Amino acid sequence: QIVHILNMTSAKIVSFLLHPEESLHSLQIRIEFETGISTGNQELLLETGICLDPRKPASQCVIDGVRGWDSYMVYLFDKSKTVYDGPFASRSLSDCVNYIVQDSKIQLPIPQLRKVWAEAVHYVIGLKEDYSRLFQGQRAAMLSLLRYNANLIKMKNNMVSASQQLKAKLEFFHQSIRLDLERYSDQMAYGISSEKMLKAWKEMEEKASQCAQAEDIGYLDEQIMALHTEIVELQKSPYARRQGEVMESLEQRAIDLYKQLKTRPPDHAYSDSTDMVKIIVQTVQSQDRVLKELFGHLSKLLGCKQKIIDLLPKIEVALNNIKEADNSVMQMQGKRQREIWHLLKIACTQSSSRSLISSSLEGTASTPAATWLPQCSSGNVPHPLSSMATPEDGEDFVHVIEENLNYLELFSSILQEARQEQNNSMMVS
Repeated sequence: QIVHILNMTSAKIVSFLLHPEESLHSLQIRIEFETGISTGNQELLLETGICLDPRKPASQCVIDGVRGWDSYMVYLFDKSKTVYDGPFASRSLSDCVNYIVQDSKIQLPIPQLRKVWAEAVHYVIGLKEDYSRLFQGQRAAMLSLLRYNANLIKMKNNMVSASQQLKAKLEFFHQSIRLDLERYSDQMAYGISSEKMLKAWKEMEEKASQCAQAEDIGYLDEQIMALHTEIVELQKSPYARRQGEVMESLEQRAIDLYKQLKTRPPDHAYSDSTDMVKIIVQTVQSQDRVLKELFGHLSKLLGCKQKIIDLLPKIEVALNNIKEADNSVMQMQGKRQREIWHLLKIACTQSSSRSLISSSLEGTASTPAATWLPQCSSGNVPHPLSSMATPEDGEDFVHVIEENLNYLELFSSILQEARQEQNNSMMVS
């Protein structure tokens, strides 16, 4: 198996015979020796923009299929560079083609001219193929950029979702703690109070305000949106599409010239190479132009890719900050709820104590009733009605009734106060 590596920094192809079960790292060491690009800075892309997996053997470079093992190319990029210095020098001319280029009007015999023009056609086709391979490398870079961008969008969506969740939790927490502080202040005078708990709640409110800083991802969102716009513009750019139409047209013209020359009889006639040399010069000039555009566009692609690589760790940090803030808010919410239930327990305990006091007050209030009931001579308590004075008693009857009414009013007021205390304690709980 032979792997062909197109070095995008020099526009040159290097080929390697793969050893059985050779690792990718071993191949990269050989590439470093040939190209001078260190293994750490090498980025090897397939046509689809997929980066080679260092865990797999080097044979992943060669894809078996209909196209055959010798038609696939791996594209080498230098990760330490984001600007490529194209266009590069065109492939060198053969001696005989260089001979007619130096003097296009020189007369050559038809048989010899056929051989020279055949090499000239081959040279023109080679220039077009060089551009096609470099364009394919640019396309691989574009596909790789889009893969990075898809990952960036996925992480950005996760970050925005986490930020929105944190924002909602913070709003709920702030509203809850404000309401708790208001209600706590209202009942402090006659209910339960704890300076330590009040201080802790206010510290929670301040800490929640600090957690709100984690949800501020606007600066990252702006950078991502600007980068996304830049990538869309690069996709729409005419330089993102193949620009070799002129070179293909010149290639066809060179082939047609050669076919015309082949139809001429191989007599002692002579001819010059003016038309063929014009095609060669125009093809070289066209290649220079399209390569300049290609490498300018490629540099922008690599620049965007580097921006994504720089943004990904920042998004990771933002996500971790949001996660920590979220956990902190949930812990504070849980702590506050436990403290509220503790207050409720205290209030219920106090309510039970007050209920017992009220009950005891009712029990002690019932004993004086015997003091106004007349005693019989035998010491037994008669029926209340039997001890009441008769109408013949006159003033004594009126006196007994007045004493009974006074006591009932006193007992009623004591019972009412006890019930009021019980109701107040229930409201606090």
